[in-house]
Amino acid sequence: MNVVRKSITVYGFVQGVGFRYRTVHAANMVGCTGWVRNNPDGSVSMEIQGTEDQIDKVFLMIEKGSYISIDRMDVKKIEVLSGERDFKS
Repeated sequence: MNVVRKSITVYGFVQGVGFRYRTVHAANMVGCTGWVRNNPDGSVSMEIQGTEDQIDKVFLMIEKGSYISIDRMDVKKIEVLSGERDFKS
C-alpha cells in the first residue's frame, strides 16, 4: 500500500455548500487522514493522506454533492506525516 500526502487547493463553488463537511465524511469513510479549511479568497485548502485510490474515491464522493462545483484544483505531493489518525475540518 503506497501512501501519499497531497496539498490541494480547490477552486469553484466550494464554500457554503457543505464541501468541508462532505470532505471530512468521505475521507474518514475511506480511511484518509488530514485536514480541510476555507480560504479568504473563496477557495478551500486541504492536506489529504492515503493511497491514490482512496484520495480518488474521496473526490468522487465530494463531486456527488448537490451545489458543489469544482472548477480547478492545484495539487502537489508533499511529505507523508506519521501518527495522524483522522481527517478533520
